[in-house]
Amino acid sequence: MTDGAGILERVMTERDRICEIAARHGAHNVRIFGSVARGEAEAESDLDLLIDLEPDRSLLDLVALKSELETLLGIPVDVAEPLTLHWYIRDRVMAEAVQL
Repeated sequence: MTDGAGILERVMTERDRICEIAARHGAHNVRIFGSVARGEAEAESDLDLLIDLEPDRSLLDLVALKSELETLLGIPVDVAEPLTLHWYIRDRVMAEAVQL
């Protein structure tokens, strides 16, 4: 990608595929947060995703989800669940999160 705006464009182009991959790993309610959601992404920015994970899923599902999304998008991806966010940033992240 040549610039930060290209990250959001790529994510929106691959939206359906991202949601399919997430569902396969027990993740739903996929939201974007961080610099991409705020429109502040730069070329070297990563993609921060907030997800809800089915209770019977494990850390292995999160790792596989992250890996598949990085392969699809060609950029670093961080995946978090609301309850795993530090209390200090949780409210801000939840407020800026954009539904995919």
